[in-house]
Amino acid sequence: MTGATAYQLAQVNIGRLKAPLDSAQLKDFVDNLDPVNADADAADGFVWRLEGGSGDATDIAVFGDEWLIINMSVWRDADALTAYMYQGRHREMLARRREFFERVQEAMVALWWVPAGHRPTVAEAESRLLHLRTNGPTPYAFTLRTPFPAQGAEPTTGLEIPDDLGCPA
Repeated sequence: MTGATAYQLAQVNIGRLKAPLDSAQLKDFVDNLDPVNADADAADGFVWRLEGGSGDATDIAVFGDEWLIINMSVWRDADALTAYMYQGRHREMLARRREFFERVQEAMVALWWVPAGHRPTVAEAESRLLHLRTNGPTPYAFTLRTPFPAQGAEPTTGLEIPDDLGCPA
């Protein structure tokens, strides 16, 4: 493998729930998790997604905050990811996100390139989100609006990450 094919695109997005997952307010969201995940699994360019014991990632802790849920996946490239994101059930649920999730100021989505075959960890995703919050988009962590080409990237050095850049409890 050479060039872009040696890398795949990892994405993480986290959300702060407005209510418990078993609440009536989040029933439509929870009821759509399996179908939306099945759509992702079948999408062109899909490689992998983070799963807990329930088949989704709702039981996996992120930033030590029980009100945050994580979605993390790996895709062939940004085109494959965006093609999935903006169609079908995922698009419908994305349009309704304010019903289920709090509006937050800090970055809740980060993208980065991983070597083909690598499966990112939650700790890696947290590091990428914190880096994006501290430094803005860089090759180490970026957004769809400010992408970087596939390449290896190290975090920007010499910058301290403030303690208050995690997700507030």
